[in-house]
Amino acid sequence: MTVQQVFDFINTRAPYEMQDPYDNSGLLVGDPAADVHGVHFAMDLTQRVVDEAIAAGADLIVTHHPIMFSPIKRLLATDYESRLIMQLVRNGIAMISAHTNLDKADGGIDDVLAERIGLSNITGEDYVRIGDLPHPMSAEELTVHVSRALNTVVRPMGIGENITRVAVCSGAGGSEWPVAHGWGAQAFVSGEIKHHDALAAVDAGLFCLEAGHHATEEPGIFALADALQNELNAVQCNVHVSKSQAGAYAMPGRP
Repeated sequence: MTVQQVFDFINTRAPYEMQDPYDNSGLLVGDPAADVHGVHFAMDLTQRVVDEAIAAGADLIVTHHPIMFSPIKRLLATDYESRLIMQLVRNGIAMISAHTNLDKADGGIDDVLAERIGLSNITGEDYVRIGDLPHPMSAEELTVHVSRALNTVVRPMGIGENITRVAVCSGAGGSEWPVAHGWGAQAFVSGEIKHHDALAAVDAGLFCLEAGHHATEEPGIFALADALQNELNAVQCNVHVSKSQAGAYAMPGRP
């Protein structure tokens, strides 16, 4: 398998033409024709992730968040992003990112988030998904439910009883609450909700849960890793897929 073939696989599931204009998703580092024997998936490109990829023998890193959002005019080892790019090149590791295209795609980040918290009859468009809980929950019950489903601490905002319809928008999706409200959601789950968005949403009658940027998006990028491994197994292609164990802010030498 080549880097280009992995890119094409992602493109069929989350077409890059769907990415927002500001985004920088796609093949960011490496040779499209290079052979791939190992693919390492992560939320972000960090030093820990690069170290993990090297240890795993990966030739390719696939992240959710891209690098080089702003133009880089020089590569210096003293600069965080430049240093990581230089390490990728020195170790022959390519990098692909799937960001807003994967957020929006059918079966992408937000669909996986909705499924992870147990919603059914999921519908939506663009970034927001809405669905039904398996049974009515109070605000307190939903808080515990989402916390357990995402294995994280969530921050509740507002009150609610007999909640059955829940909308989700991963990452920094708090400003999408009006869409959730317009679709009749009683609760709204996002990774980050700014203070004034939370005030307005609660005033409109929405119970909100801020569950963390990383926790709401990681299940989706790892679902893409599983899909690639399943595809490789189906065609009997011997490429190893691994998943990062490093958090977004993990530092070298720390758990």
